Amino acid sequence: VIADDQPILLKGLNDFLGELGLDIVGIANEGQSAIDQIIKFKPQLAILDMEMPNKTGLEIASDCKKLKLDTKVILLTLHKEVYLYHQAKELNLSGYILKEFALDDLSKAISIVLNGGQFFSEKIFEGIKENKFLSDENPLTPSEVKILRLIAEGLSTKDIAKNLFISERTVDKHRSNMIVKLQLEKKHNSLLIWAQKNREIID
Repeated sequence: VIADDQPILLKGLNDFLGELGLDIVGIANEGQSAIDQIIKFKPQLAILDMEMPNKTGLEIASDCKKLKLDTKVILLTLHKEVYLYHQAKELNLSGYILKEFALDDLSKAISIVLNGGQFFSEKIFEGIKENKFLSDENPLTPSEVKILRLIAEGLSTKDIAKNLFISERTVDKHRSNMIVKLQLEKKHNSLLIWAQKNREIID
């Protein structure tokens, strides 16, 4: 089953997979139709766009996991954000491919996935290596992670200080350290944006 809400990409995907000799049992241009077809046809493989109306590729992968379907799921995405990669890993996805490299990666990915392996576009890993939060060289301390969680919830420095029984000055010091470690711009809301984007990692 293949699904994408952009007709040109869907047609391209259909033609490409046909050339690889794969039998396409269902085509969808939105998420609900895609999961309905996966449930109906129980295909070996579903190649889904990450962002579609009604249900995203991640939501469909989550449904497949809940319904204990054997269908392997490969997601196609424009996004390199680390937290999305982590969500994909949590859902035990078989593949996560960046659209800009789809033609290079897809045939390799399908072969690996149908043989029981996993395939993730290498460019995603480049982003992860650059992310100091996930490296051992300079990880955030437990206190910093705790503060980051509160920042993600939208709490001010004053509220965080009250919550953790520390001074506002200490909170500010932790904020400065985290901005350096995460290599963020020194803007007032840069930590808030990062924390909200990466909730999956810090929760």
